[in-house]
Amino acid sequence: MRYLITGAAGFLGANLSLRLLEEGQEVIGLDNMSTGFSHNLEALKQYNGFRLMRHDLVNPLPPALGKVDYIYNLACPASPPRYQKDPIQTFRTSVWGIWNLISLTRNAKIPIFHTSTSEVYGDPLVHPQNERYWGNVNPIGVRACYDEGKRGAEALLMDYHRQTKNPIKIVRIFNTYGPCMDPKDGRVISNFLTQAIGQKPLTLYGDGKQSRSFCYVDDLIDGMVKMEKSPAGFLGPVNLGNPDEFTLLELADRIDEITKRKNKREFLPLPKDDPKQRRPNISLAKKKLGWQPKTKLKDGMSKTLKYFETIC
Repeated sequence: MRYLITGAAGFLGANLSLRLLEEGQEVIGLDNMSTGFSHNLEALKQYNGFRLMRHDLVNPLPPALGKVDYIYNLACPASPPRYQKDPIQTFRTSVWGIWNLISLTRNAKIPIFHTSTSEVYGDPLVHPQNERYWGNVNPIGVRACYDEGKRGAEALLMDYHRQTKNPIKIVRIFNTYGPCMDPKDGRVISNFLTQAIGQKPLTLYGDGKQSRSFCYVDDLIDGMVKMEKSPAGFLGPVNLGNPDEFTLLELADRIDEITKRKNKREFLPLPKDDPKQRRPNISLAKKKLGWQPKTKLKDGMSKTLKYFETIC
């Protein structure tokens, strides 16, 4: 098959592209490289089946793209520092981006697989979060460019399917980590690991008691591939994430364990609209996809640390 993967140079895009290329598939990677990680491109270019097209998804797709059989949409900065850097562009990437993909596929009936996010649940009042929960999002806050952009993309894609019956899939991804992460992307695991490697204090915000659930990237990609192969009538959205929950203080303790030293802590003010807790209910993924994550946090973090040590 010939896949189009938007955001192919990003963390998840690169991991997905590598998985498909290793299976012998052809991948056109579309990325404007605004937040793409150049190190990932070097790995992808080792495969004859990979072709990079530098393009911003907010613009109509060029004819040079050619025929594709399946589309994975992963285009959009995912870490708060990066999506808040240019919030208007972030919103446009989510909403205009999905519109441009719809325009491409409307007549050809090419399936669109859209990666949404746990951020659609905002600062949740329901815990853990299941797909029936509509969320608690501040629509005018500093995170709204990403939260509402992803919610808008889901709405647009569902309306497109209802009108055309063209095939779609939607997954909501929770915190994910592993190789191909950019050490400077500003996510908590990236921050902690690079700080530990540099023997600097681990930065915690607020009291560090806010909780998150962390899924190793290989498990996440397994879930995405299972969703692609699932029956056409199962559209989602479906949560993909690890239901094991940790406070950020506990995460810092895990960093101490894998680095075999006591890293200092530095506490800073809590960012505005930062969710207090986040944990997926994955009952639907278990039932419909036969999927659940397998990698324990300590094991996944050890692998990620080794990766970071080779590139930092």
